[in-house]
Amino acid sequence: MEETLEFQEDTQKGKFLTFSLGEDDYGIEIRYVTEIIGIQPITQVPELPEYVRGIINLRGKIVPVMDVRLRFKKELKKYNDRTCVIVVDIKDISIGLIVDSISEVMSIPEQDIVPPPVVNKGLQNRYIKGIGKVGSDVKLILDCEELIEEDELENLNEVL
Repeated sequence: MEETLEFQEDTQKGKFLTFSLGEDDYGIEIRYVTEIIGIQPITQVPELPEYVRGIINLRGKIVPVMDVRLRFKKELKKYNDRTCVIVVDIKDISIGLIVDSISEVMSIPEQDIVPPPVVNKGLQNRYIKGIGKVGSDVKLILDCEELIEEDELENLNEVL
């Protein structure tokens, strides 16, 4: 059994699901992704942070959904037929990430990923784990575990 698990992790290493928010391209490690769905009816829940738009019912499972645009302090964009929800597992909780559109699954070799630039008194953008160089383009690699803070995870658990 362990061999199979190791094999799966090896085949997923260096693979990223890429998506866009406006003009910017992002990637998240494929190992976090459980599925991709179109935008669903969202039920708003009081007292959640603004960027957590609410919850959806995914085949009987209640999943909170976060608008990644709002998390990054970008302007809210009206959802359309290209808007997708990337369902990820972060610290044993399923969360839907609302993004403008999905691009593709691509391999980015480790040597083509560089650390994000350090700006503003030595601080790094905590959401960006690295920058993937893909031809003449760059993909901002998200740190899924930083998208939701520990106390926010606890609040989500309590609300749900």
